[in-house]
Amino acid sequence: MNLMLKVTNLSKKFKDTNAVTNLSFTVNQGDVYGFLGQNGAGKSTTLRMLLKLITPTNGTIEYFEKNIDHDKNEMLRQTGAIIERPDLYKYLSAYDNLRIFAKMSGIKASRTVIMQQLETAGLADRYQSKVKTFSQGMKQRLGIAIALIHEPKLVILDEPTNGLDPQGIADMRNMILRLSKEMGKTVIVSSHLLNEIEVVANRMIIIHKGKKVVEGNVKELLDPANTLLQIETTNDADALYKLEQSKWANFLENNGRYIRLRLNKNDIPSLASSLSNMDIGVLALQPRHSLEDYFLSLTNNDTHVEPFTN
Repeated sequence: MNLMLKVTNLSKKFKDTNAVTNLSFTVNQGDVYGFLGQNGAGKSTTLRMLLKLITPTNGTIEYFEKNIDHDKNEMLRQTGAIIERPDLYKYLSAYDNLRIFAKMSGIKASRTVIMQQLETAGLADRYQSKVKTFSQGMKQRLGIAIALIHEPKLVILDEPTNGLDPQGIADMRNMILRLSKEMGKTVIVSSHLLNEIEVVANRMIIIHKGKKVVEGNVKELLDPANTLLQIETTNDADALYKLEQSKWANFLENNGRYIRLRLNKNDIPSLASSLSNMDIGVLALQPRHSLEDYFLSLTNNDTHVEPFTN
């Protein structure tokens, strides 16, 4: 499998603020790679560094197994991106916007090619309409068409569903899937809408305060056999002691704030029975079985996040 992007120990410091700290991850050919984090986690800063819009304080970026500093222009020619909202000419048509951006990119795009890109974006029937008449979702899809006009191998989308209504979110999700499955593009998509990433991504990273918390295969991280269960009791210290002496000791995860076990989801009833037999007063059993719950379990503490190793 070809490596499309490799980031190693990437950091960015703004005066006294560490926006990104020693961030490392890889994106493989064919991935829809979810880049997840709460607002302010460092997602946009990282993507801007990947596109050389801002200069990293430390670290290396490799596209297609070559350091970006060796031939930045060539590598970025193989990359298409939308960072935040696309800048469009509102008083021009969708067709003219695409034609102008193609020319600015040094691409001699024929009418057929432009219309094909508009078809991909679901805008072919509105190609003569002025952009000022478009919904936000339509503008986002036109922005992606512009990012694709030079046929990049890698597409980077920063919060593409931000500000969209439910239909716009669904349209964007379908477009991302088309980019991957029908057009063979590798896609990096950042978002704080975790349920959307769960649907489209095959691999993902979660970052919090500029640091990597977890990276891996989405299905493996959400495997029912690998459920993260958090337990709240009437006396956590006593409960932890009893669990450490029980058959569940090997399932315990080291965490100073919560009692957590990693086990098969089907074992939860047996555990509940054991807790009752040990006279442990259970207030709550919280399985983390969706990406959103998993994300919140890692980032709900503002002062400390424990790295998860899968």
